[in-house]
Amino acid sequence: MKKIFLLLMCLCAFVTAQANISPKPEMEFSFIYNTEEKPLIDPAHSEQIQCTDNQCLQAQPLGHYGMQKLYCSPGSCFSIAYEYQDYQKLVLAFTDGTVRESNIFQTPNTLRARLNVYIDKDKLTVEPTDVIPDSGSWARTDAWVSLILILLLEIAAAVGYLWYTQKSFVILYSVVLANIITTAVSWLFLAWYVPETTILWLFCLFLETFLIRLMNLKRISLKDAFILCLAINVTSYSVGMILSFMLAPLLF
Repeated sequence: MKKIFLLLMCLCAFVTAQANISPKPEMEFSFIYNTEEKPLIDPAHSEQIQCTDNQCLQAQPLGHYGMQKLYCSPGSCFSIAYEYQDYQKLVLAFTDGTVRESNIFQTPNTLRARLNVYIDKDKLTVEPTDVIPDSGSWARTDAWVSLILILLLEIAAAVGYLWYTQKSFVILYSVVLANIITTAVSWLFLAWYVPETTILWLFCLFLETFLIRLMNLKRISLKDAFILCLAINVTSYSVGMILSFMLAPLLF
């Protein structure tokens, strides 16, 4: 029975790791004006365009799909996507009635990227930058909501697993601590350097397994710790994908 359960968890893990992971791919845009006047952005008429080629012969808007969207305020923009195309372009409308288009730029090869946008009289120029902001996405509401949801879902899954296997519920403390550690490391550090969500998912899975085993040497074996982590991660990411669609309008 456990072998069948493990096989099903592995299959589900592959699917959910491709579909939904926290943090999701993001681009943060910093605006630098090369004009005397500094018109504010009109969020309702601005869009990020996705392209499959460097000439944008096949292009479509990033659009609004769950949490996937270009989010703009009058002075800043960032976008979230479940998966970006290879090339991007910004089309920004401003409150003075002007519309500016950017150059076609390649999608950065990291889950989270920061780009400078130079605003000239009649165009935008987007360039990547290695500067990482002090606060990052942890300053946003969605990061904290994501952490709370992950903890609640994984605690619920862990309770079910521990009850089914008749193991000590003291292990729950290590589940919470391990998740706080891996979530913090993922959001604050790894997302700036890891190119694939699957890599980040596997990192969290194995690190949580190691931490839970380390904190419960007499309560759980390494194999059972792995099955526990696989079960709770599959639960949080699969159910979390559904919840993210429902909560997206409330987070921004």
